[in-house]
Amino acid sequence: MLRVILLALGALAVGTDAYMTAGLLPQISGEFRGSTAAAGQLVTVFAVSYALLAPLAQTALGRLGMRRILLVSLAAFTLANAAGALAPDAVTLAGTRVLAGAAAGVFMPTAAAAASHLAGPERRGRALAVVLGGLSCGTVLGVPVGLLLAGHTGWRSALWLVTGIGAAAHLGAALLLPPMDSAPLPSLAERAAQLKDPRTGAAVLTTFCQTVASLGLYTYLLPVLDAADGGPGGAGLWVWGLGGVLGSFAVGPLLDRVPRPGLLTGLLLSALALALAATGFARGPWWLWPLLAVWGAAGWAFVVPQQHRLLAAGPSRGAAALALNSSATYLGGSAGAALGGAALAAGLAPRCLPLAAAGCAALALAVHVAGARRKAPAGRERVGLSAGHQADVPAPEAGPPSLSP
Repeated sequence: MLRVILLALGALAVGTDAYMTAGLLPQISGEFRGSTAAAGQLVTVFAVSYALLAPLAQTALGRLGMRRILLVSLAAFTLANAAGALAPDAVTLAGTRVLAGAAAGVFMPTAAAAASHLAGPERRGRALAVVLGGLSCGTVLGVPVGLLLAGHTGWRSALWLVTGIGAAAHLGAALLLPPMDSAPLPSLAERAAQLKDPRTGAAVLTTFCQTVASLGLYTYLLPVLDAADGGPGGAGLWVWGLGGVLGSFAVGPLLDRVPRPGLLTGLLLSALALALAATGFARGPWWLWPLLAVWGAAGWAFVVPQQHRLLAAGPSRGAAALALNSSATYLGGSAGAALGGAALAAGLAPRCLPLAAAGCAALALAVHVAGARRKAPAGRERVGLSAGHQADVPAPEAGPPSLSP
C-alpha cells in the first residue's frame, strides 16, 4: 500500500496545482499588469491541455511501460511548475501551464491503472480510492495551504510548493515502484474507435455530464451561497471539500465488499442530483451544510466505480478508456464553468444554478442507465465475476437490465 500512497502523493500535487491557480489570479495579473480575466486563461489552458494534449502524449509514451510513463509524466509536471515559478512574463507562464496540464493528464489515468495493478483484484476499489483521495486532498488541504503561503510570500511560492510535492512523489516512485508490464497503448484512432463501444461511450458521456454538474457548479459555489439567506459563505467550500475527501476514501472499501460498480454509480448520481436540486431551495447554513457534504461526497466518490468499470475491460483497453474518461472530466468541468458563466452573464440568478446542475446530473444518470442496458460489441458482454475480475462470455439473449455491468 506504500507504493499506492506514493501515487496518491503525486495526485495530491496535481489536485493542488489544478484547483489553486484560480486563487492566484489576482496576484498574477497584478505582477504582469494584465486583467484578471486574461490571467484566468491560465486555468483554461491547463484544463484544455489536460483533456486534449494528454491523449497525444500518452500515445507517444505508450510503449515505455507504466513505471516509466509515471516517472516521465511526474518529472515533466514537476519541472513545468518549477519553470512557472520562475516565469518572467505571462506568455512563458501560460506555456508552463500547457506542459503541466498535459503531464497531469498523462499521470492521473496511469496512476489509477498502476494502483489497480499493484493492489490486485481484491483490493482494486480501495487502491483507486486512495489515489482519488490524494486528488481530493489537494483541493481541501493543498489549495488552502498554497493560497496561505502565496498570501505571505507571493504566488510563485505556491508553485514551488507544488514543485516540492511533485519532486517528493517522483523520488519515491523512482526508488520504490517496481517495473509493471502493460500492453502497448492503442493509437489515437484505436482510442476513438473505443467510443463506438456503447458501454465505453456511455461511461465517458456520463462522466462528462456529471462533471458539468458537479465541478461546473463548484466554480460558482460562493455566489450561490451568498444568494442563500444566511448561507455559510466560505465555510461552505470546506464542508464541500471535506465531504469529497470522506467520499473518496469511503467508496473504495465499500466497492471491494459489494462489487457492483454500475449500481453504485447509479446511486451516487441519484444522490448528487437530489443534493444539487435541494441546494437550490435551501436557506441557512444548517440546511446547506449537509447538502454540500453530500454533494462533495457523491461527486468525488463517483470517480472510483467509473474507473473500476473501465479498467475491467483489460490492461490495454481499460487504460485507454481511463484516459478518455479523465479527459471527459476536465472537459466537463470546463464546459460547466463556461455554461455557468454564460448563464449568469445572461441574467440568471445564482440560486437557479444548482437546479440547472441537478438537471445535468439527472441527464448523467439517464445516460448511465441507457448504457447499462446496451450489449457489448460483437454479441459479447463483459460480466463481473468479482471486485476485479471480468470475463468475456456470450451475452444473454434476454433478461432484465441491470445497473451493474
